[in-house]
Amino acid sequence: MPVAGAARIVLTAAERHRLKKAAYGHKTAHQARMRAQVVLRAARGRSNARIAHETGLHLDTVRTWRGRFADGGLPALADRKRSGRPVRFTPVQVAEVKALACQLPAETGVPLSHWSCPELAAELTARGVTGSISASTVRRWLRQDALKPWQYRSWIFIRDPNFRAKAQRVLDLYARTYEGEPLGEDEYVISSDEKTSIQARCRCHPTLAPGQARAMRVSHEYGRGGAVAYLAAYDVHQATVFGRCEATTGIVPFMTLVEQVMTQEPYASAKRVFWVVDIGSSHRGKKSVDRLAARFPNAVLVHTPVHASWVNQIEVFFSIVQRKVVSPNDFTDLTQVRHRLRAFEDRYNATAQPFQWKFTTSDLDDLLARLDRHTLTDRYQESSVALAA
Repeated sequence: MPVAGAARIVLTAAERHRLKKAAYGHKTAHQARMRAQVVLRAARGRSNARIAHETGLHLDTVRTWRGRFADGGLPALADRKRSGRPVRFTPVQVAEVKALACQLPAETGVPLSHWSCPELAAELTARGVTGSISASTVRRWLRQDALKPWQYRSWIFIRDPNFRAKAQRVLDLYARTYEGEPLGEDEYVISSDEKTSIQARCRCHPTLAPGQARAMRVSHEYGRGGAVAYLAAYDVHQATVFGRCEATTGIVPFMTLVEQVMTQEPYASAKRVFWVVDIGSSHRGKKSVDRLAARFPNAVLVHTPVHASWVNQIEVFFSIVQRKVVSPNDFTDLTQVRHRLRAFEDRYNATAQPFQWKFTTSDLDDLLARLDRHTLTDRYQESSVALAA
């Protein structure tokens, strides 16, 4: 019987561009790359035998993909749908797997803190929901609904009844406003707090500097050289840090930090200096407000709400200290800790710029509204469960 001639391939500019991208792309699957190369060579008028020789493919394979493209164009280069093997699990079983993943293990009598795919697979088999099932199958089903029962996030309720008013006062100060009035040139905002228990971990072996294709290496074993508390005050608008190390935190160390800042210019002669602090024991309640005002009449203590230290900008500076100074913790003694913290202050103040604080009162209102919606939803669900019981 006569052999049919090779199909003639004519490409448009768009088809040629897509085929070249598939044929030479680093992330293209091997099968798609070879099919694109077959079509590109066929478009140059080469015979099937020559294409098979150049690509290393079988002659029948070349003939197949050349013919498919000639009949159906680019879509024809994709795999055709296959019937596959019969379905082993019913939709009901899949739904039961997802329902179990959405339950806490303790509620089902399983002594686990959270589910993993192997644990779910074993539990499904033990309950007789399914026969033998692999963890990868369970993972594929959970992925369909973006279920990840092995992950968790913590949350906390707002307990301060005056949360918005207190938070707004702090956010307004960052925007250079207090009680609806703009701050003057001789008014300053200081963010302050304590970073407790900075340890001096004396490594048992010297730290190795990084090298080619090698990260810095720090010995896991260490001796404890004590700990210090780092107290810092950050001028929000001037981007200036004032810090000191103390053996412990408390009223006296905090007032010593205040003394360090308020006895130097421009704060000593300022009209008002606002001190933003949390409700830690060193500066809690009305007594701390009165104590600060009695010592420095131009100082105004402003407390953040309960569980809202994230609105205190000094925490941003402390995160920088943790990354750039403390970690990895490798000090010979506490003296080295103090010297490095002090030297870092000078280095930071030389080039620091104010933080680009983007959380405004509008964002605060959006956050509180979103929390209210969650609270109402939780209460409705609790009421529904109680009525059902």
